[in-house]
Amino acid sequence: MRTHTFYKYQGTGNDFVMIDNRLSVFDTNNSSLIAHLCNRRFGVGADGLILLESDPNYDFKMVYFNADGQQSSMCGNGGRCIVAFANFLGIIQGDAHFSAIDGPHLAVYDNGYVELKMQDVLTVSSKEDYFVLDTGSPHYVSLKSNLDSLDMASEGAFVRYSEPFKSSGVNVNFAKKINMDTFAIRTYERGVEAETLSCGTGSTAVAIAMFHSGQSTSKVMNLKTQGGNLVVRFEPLSSSYSNVWLCGAAVQVFKGTLEW
Repeated sequence: MRTHTFYKYQGTGNDFVMIDNRLSVFDTNNSSLIAHLCNRRFGVGADGLILLESDPNYDFKMVYFNADGQQSSMCGNGGRCIVAFANFLGIIQGDAHFSAIDGPHLAVYDNGYVELKMQDVLTVSSKEDYFVLDTGSPHYVSLKSNLDSLDMASEGAFVRYSEPFKSSGVNVNFAKKINMDTFAIRTYERGVEAETLSCGTGSTAVAIAMFHSGQSTSKVMNLKTQGGNLVVRFEPLSSSYSNVWLCGAAVQVFKGTLEW
C-alpha cells in the first residue's frame, strides 16, 4: 500500500471525498474502497467520492461515485466542488470547462462561490401530484405542506423503491413554497440511500418543476436546503429549459492522507 492525499469538500452540506487522479493513482473499479472511504464510522465520511482526472479536450474530467461505491449520474453540488478543487490545484483560474458523465459543463469560480452550467432539461413529466425530470440525474418532485416534519428515511425510500422507479431508482425531492421565487427542499438520494443536507441536481429539478407547474413565474429561484441556500436560474423554451445554472458556495473542509 501507498500513502495518498485526499481532500474533503462540501457544497451546502453535500460533502465529498476529493482525489486528484490525474496520475491514475486510484482504482476506479474498487467499489469496496470507495464505499469504505465514504463510510462515516469507518472511513472519511461523505455523500460521495469524486476523482479529478485529465481530459485532453477539457480542463479536467469529473468522475463521481455515490457513497455505495458505484459510479453514478451527474452530481450538481459535486460539480461545483470539483471546480473549487481545480482552482485550488491551479488547473483553472476563474472559468472552467470540464467533462462529466452527462457531457461537458461550463463553470465560473469566484472566491468560493461557483456557478455551474447544467445540461438542458428536455422534458418535464407531470403526474397527478408529482413531477419527474432529468437534470443530469433522475428526480421526483412533489410539494409537501408538512416538509419540516416529514420522515424522509421512510417516505423517501418508499418513493425511491416504488414502481415505476424501483429498477433504476430515482432521487426524491419534497418541496414547500415560501414565496414566488423561494422554495424549501429536502432530498432523499439514491446511492446514498438516505436524506442528504443538499442536492444540486435536486434543487435544479425543484426550481424547474415549480416554474413548469405555475407555482412560480420566476426564472431565478432560491432553494433553501437543509445545508444552506442555492440559486438556480434558467431560460424556459416552448417545452424545455436551457441555460440552466446552479449557483452556491463550495468549500474545502480539510485534507488528509490515507493508505490504499
